[in-house]
Amino acid sequence: MQNIYNTLTRIKEKLKPVCSGHVKMYVCGVTVYDYCHLGHARIFVNFDIVQRWLCAQGLNVKYVRNITDIDDKIIFRSQEKKIQLGEITNFYIAAMHADEQALGVKIPYKEPLATSYIKEMLDIIDKLKAKDIAYQNENGDMNFSIRKFSNYGKLSGKILKDLKIGNRVKLVSIDKRDSFDFVLWKRIKNNSIAPEIKWDSQYGSGRPGWHLECSAMSNALLGLPLDIHGGGPDLLFPHHENEIAQSESAFECSLSNLWMHCGPLMINGQKMSKSLGNFRTIRQIIGIGNTSEINYQVNMREAEMLRFFIIRKHYRSILHYSFENLIDAQNALDKLYQTLKNVDPEICNIDWCDSQAENFRISMNDDFNTPNAISILFELANQANKKNCHKSSGLLKALAGLLGILQQNPSDYFKIPSRYNQNYKTQKKNISKKYIEELIVQRLNARKLKNYNEADRIRKLLQKYGVDLQDKKDGNTEWQFIN
Repeated sequence: MQNIYNTLTRIKEKLKPVCSGHVKMYVCGVTVYDYCHLGHARIFVNFDIVQRWLCAQGLNVKYVRNITDIDDKIIFRSQEKKIQLGEITNFYIAAMHADEQALGVKIPYKEPLATSYIKEMLDIIDKLKAKDIAYQNENGDMNFSIRKFSNYGKLSGKILKDLKIGNRVKLVSIDKRDSFDFVLWKRIKNNSIAPEIKWDSQYGSGRPGWHLECSAMSNALLGLPLDIHGGGPDLLFPHHENEIAQSESAFECSLSNLWMHCGPLMINGQKMSKSLGNFRTIRQIIGIGNTSEINYQVNMREAEMLRFFIIRKHYRSILHYSFENLIDAQNALDKLYQTLKNVDPEICNIDWCDSQAENFRISMNDDFNTPNAISILFELANQANKKNCHKSSGLLKALAGLLGILQQNPSDYFKIPSRYNQNYKTQKKNISKKYIEELIVQRLNARKLKNYNEADRIRKLLQKYGVDLQDKKDGNTEWQFIN
């Protein structure tokens, strides 16, 4: 039985789907005005793991992750680049999909665009206005009256009277009756940053507030209550708190039975931030050459390393990014691949009666404990190496597949140099696969002619490039970069 830590109750609870055998999961997605960063990668990968595991347990998962394609940040980027809003969003949506594909992230059941659900958002405002929970101010904005929702703060644990102005909360003005109220509909005004970007409504021409979109899309596509609602740590307050307030007020039922939030991402001991100059995009970490194109060239060894780096830590823990930690992750992943290369994996269906498979399942059912699950993969690798056990190697690969790792051909994998490998400095950037294989042919010819001095010279030359040679009984030679 799947246990999940519920942010709402602060305890682990059993997953009890509203509809038996079916899981409705909604995760707040990306605001598409820039390339996806490492924080996005953590959300993509961790909820991909959730989807994969629940499906592997026989559940029918409907996973919805929205795309915010209308927002002040997008408008500013459009104006900055002098490009139409749609061109900006389409470009960064495609770039996001390229990043997800590189990380082995499966496509969600639905990826709704906020701009496709304006009617549903307005319907929610109608419901709230009819209950006197939403009001229109002198400037035409429709706002939500927080103090009319008695359970406000139940997710984050924040109490209104203890909150200070400044945490995404504006001072009282003509825009709001109360400083903690939030906007549902922004009416177009003379000083609007983009007066041409608007939708007609009974509340005047305007555009929706950010919090409203998720309430509309989750209800329209999945129906409430949800089984799981998730997102990053920065969304817990005020975004998810506001979602709860407006959804539960409008539909008079719980928004979600379980809430999942990933832990924070730290870079060299600091929170990732553009202002601190420590901002890292996914493509900066795994891309080759020019990464400004949508479909950039990906180093697949590094891409899998990044996925592995993320799932080595529990999704709720702090994830510390540093170059040294990436090297450590790469070397650990290389060891698992080396096992698959040394001991051919036996093709097998997972036998959950096997003690190690059962321990893997216990770990994953305990709030998706991927660090424990990965430790079992290393146990299997050790067993396979010591006993030359093809069955253990096969189970290693099968269980790893549930985490989306170890599915590349090991020989091909080790032919890709990685900047996060401990010996990368010896793997010269200008050495090509073609050149390596030409040298190997020259060495084989030298051996046939019993010119062993020349054969040794070529081997030593390749070692300087970080290339290791393995002579096989059939007379062929395999090569890989030293790991």
